[in-house]
Amino acid sequence: MKFAVTSRGDDLSNDLQKKIIEQLEKHQLEYDENMPKLVITIGGDGTLLQAFHDYSNRLEETAFVGIHTGHLGFYADWVPSEVDRLIEEIVYNPFQVVEYPLLEVIIYQNERENERHLALNESTIKGLGGSIVSNVEIKGDTFEVFRGDGLCISTPSGSTAYNKALGGAILHPSLASIQISEMASINNRVYRTIGSPLVLPKHHVCLLRPLNEIEVQVTIDHYTLDYRHIHSLQCRVADEKIRFARFRPFPFWKRVKESFIRE
Repeated sequence: MKFAVTSRGDDLSNDLQKKIIEQLEKHQLEYDENMPKLVITIGGDGTLLQAFHDYSNRLEETAFVGIHTGHLGFYADWVPSEVDRLIEEIVYNPFQVVEYPLLEVIIYQNERENERHLALNESTIKGLGGSIVSNVEIKGDTFEVFRGDGLCISTPSGSTAYNKALGGAILHPSLASIQISEMASINNRVYRTIGSPLVLPKHHVCLLRPLNEIEVQVTIDHYTLDYRHIHSLQCRVADEKIRFARFRPFPFWKRVKESFIRE
């Protein structure tokens, strides 16, 4: 089996990366950064997010497993003290594949080529230097006109990240859906938004169409893109999914509890 190992870059992560590569190669597994079947990330959620984007062109062939060496690893199943056990599991036992839904974002521009992106956590759109005014269309019909700082569109697994900080619900990854949460919406006698998060199923497409001439900032997970103006931003559940390699059970709600409640 071909594998790759990515590191956050600190001394502990780099040492673990070196150890894992050496041990797996001793057992005749092939290190291949270009076409791995398994990608092992060492660091935090940011390290796994980066690996996801690095290998987003081969999601059907690649599975991910994370070791967290930081303070919070929501996507990581393993800790440094368990590395020897993880190596044994990789060498001797087939892993179970668990799939999580992704967010597809298409950015339509007036005079430039459209851009398609995939997000594991979320995408946001914000006004630069002022509030953004945007039509929010669902399945081709105008739902509302949003006025405020911006909107966050998250995946179920990403619902525990920025979406949660905005007051959004935590969704189980078995729900093929996206969630739209508001950032500081303007609500008064003249302007009105729904004022609560919206959860859209897989077959519903959301189109955000800015109405005011303002520079916008779009984020795709940890990437930031600035535009003078865009025509619209289309969001839906992607056809692709991310595949996680599970060598032992780690239920989603247990993961949520250990990340946010357990001391």
